Amino acid sequence: MQAKAYKGMGMEGGIAEWYAKITRKDLDEVRILARRIAAGLSDGNSILETAPGPGYLAIELAKLGNFKVTGLDISKTFVKIAGKNAAEAGVGVDFRHGDAAHMPFAEQTFDQIVCRAAFKNFSQPALALNEMWRVLRPGGQALVIDLRKDTPLESIDAYISRMNTGKMNSFMMRWTFRLLLLRRAYTREDFQRFIAQSGFRSSEIREKALGFEVVLVK
Repeated sequence: MQAKAYKGMGMEGGIAEWYAKITRKDLDEVRILARRIAAGLSDGNSILETAPGPGYLAIELAKLGNFKVTGLDISKTFVKIAGKNAAEAGVGVDFRHGDAAHMPFAEQTFDQIVCRAAFKNFSQPALALNEMWRVLRPGGQALVIDLRKDTPLESIDAYISRMNTGKMNSFMMRWTFRLLLLRRAYTREDFQRFIAQSGFRSSEIREKALGFEVVLVK
């Protein structure tokens, strides 16, 4: 699959601020995920969240242990928002501006990488996956969580309803899922192709209600 340009809404300025406000409604799910990830980590481990957006997951991970947590996002607005959120939460997370396909980190820097709800928007997905492999330490794990192309609309509607964001925001979210996000999402075969082009030695693609959890081990 060739590189693609990002065709979604630009996540800068007001759009980024709206997204940060809406996704804050999903904090309970974020905390559950953070606890699940942290349970598999050791004291002092280094974690990278690729495309953390407002930083909610990275911040929750930083609360759960003696971890060195870093976030890398292409949006300058998100870097600012995430930094402010971390300061308000009283945790230290190193949020940086950068491209997932060209990470500003040395080889074998991290023990764990997580990328949630963002992989479908990367302009160079295969290269981004290889960058994850490059910056992971041997035995390290990457977890990619994202929408899948065949996610039922009923599942998306149920998810939006649970978030209870109000009538207008719910309408905007449904529009975004239908006209933008599902079109950008990948199939199982797409992920298998990306993985085959990477250096990861083992992988598992788990199907969930809204998408995939792709577990990759270096």
